[in-house]
Amino acid sequence: MTTPDAPQLEVRQFTVGPDDAGIRLDRWFKRHLPQIGFATVSRWARTGQIRVDGKRAKPDDRLETGQQLRVPPGGESETRKPREKPELSVEDIEQAESMVIMQDESAIVLNKPPGLATQGGTKTTRHVDGLLDAFVEGDGPRPRLVHRLDKDTSGVLLIARTPGSAAHFSRRFSGRSARKVYWALVVGVPDVREGTIEAPLAKQPGTGGEKMHVDEENGQIAKTRYRVVETAGRRASWLELEPLTGRTHQLRVHCAAMGNPIVGDGKYGGQDAFLTGSISRKMHLHARRLVIGSPGGGKIDAVAELPEHFAATMEQMGFDLTLTNAEPLRDEPPPKSREEKKQAARQHAKSIRKDRRGERRGRRDTTEAKGPGSKGPGSKGPAKGPVKGAGKGPGKARSKPKGRP
Repeated sequence: MTTPDAPQLEVRQFTVGPDDAGIRLDRWFKRHLPQIGFATVSRWARTGQIRVDGKRAKPDDRLETGQQLRVPPGGESETRKPREKPELSVEDIEQAESMVIMQDESAIVLNKPPGLATQGGTKTTRHVDGLLDAFVEGDGPRPRLVHRLDKDTSGVLLIARTPGSAAHFSRRFSGRSARKVYWALVVGVPDVREGTIEAPLAKQPGTGGEKMHVDEENGQIAKTRYRVVETAGRRASWLELEPLTGRTHQLRVHCAAMGNPIVGDGKYGGQDAFLTGSISRKMHLHARRLVIGSPGGGKIDAVAELPEHFAATMEQMGFDLTLTNAEPLRDEPPPKSREEKKQAARQHAKSIRKDRRGERRGRRDTTEAKGPGSKGPGSKGPAKGPVKGAGKGPGKARSKPKGRP
């Protein structure tokens, strides 16, 4: 956390804390002094009024822990007011606290119920993000979301306590090192009891981005490991699913594409997704387990109990919940993220340049060893014509590389 070292009525001095390490200067202002607009920050930087460790700074400069940040007085915009903490009702606070599975100094792990959206949107005023003020401690930072679950999907939802832990967890999710295991009840029984579903996904035209579909030509790569834990005759199957990529509605679309839609998922399974009898029409998809590295070392390993409707269905169908503890199914490395691919390409290019430098050095050493006018194998006389690099003195001739790697 960044802490002020002087009164804000004069020139202000701040110390960059661990939670702000690596963020841009303009993002620091948005995080800690939101009432100061970007235009003001840019003007201050341009005129040298903002200083980092006594040096001029630009809005896109990255900050490091322990740096001293000088901020001139004033700059508050009348149109930009500090965010007011909303008043939560007793019921809101009770609901927020009832969802907690575990918590520490870096994270709060919730068991999100079905029907509660993760984030707000059009006509969505009640959501997990709106309840996070229940976990604010004094003047501390507001906890923040780092991943999502669909509104009708229940289960493990990780909340970061601080900006620093949010950055850490976001990197783990984007880098695919977080391990997530879902439980799903699907209609019918898959032909293959265990395997990997590979079906590229894209937004379905004409749905306004509200629905995804399999698109072999233009879709983004999407992979899901699955296995059948138990079946109820040919009527339904209990699956464990582990997404190896993180596409929108990935598990739902993949199950439907396999011919086994998730029970209660009318969006992708139509009427075939609903079982007859007393089986609930709610969606039976649950984020059962999350394993992710913690900022302080070690791992967070959280398991979420099934919601009432899902548990009732499992009991009614006679499934034995002790058959699995939702261990990650992954038996292969996850697909590399875009940043990992760029890093690998840079390393490959660096390796090629290093090899070529070695080749050029070897050719130069050979030329110097022979001396000027030396005859190579099969030579019948002195070399004719100009030598590349001539004029640089004896022994300095060398071939010019044909192009940059």
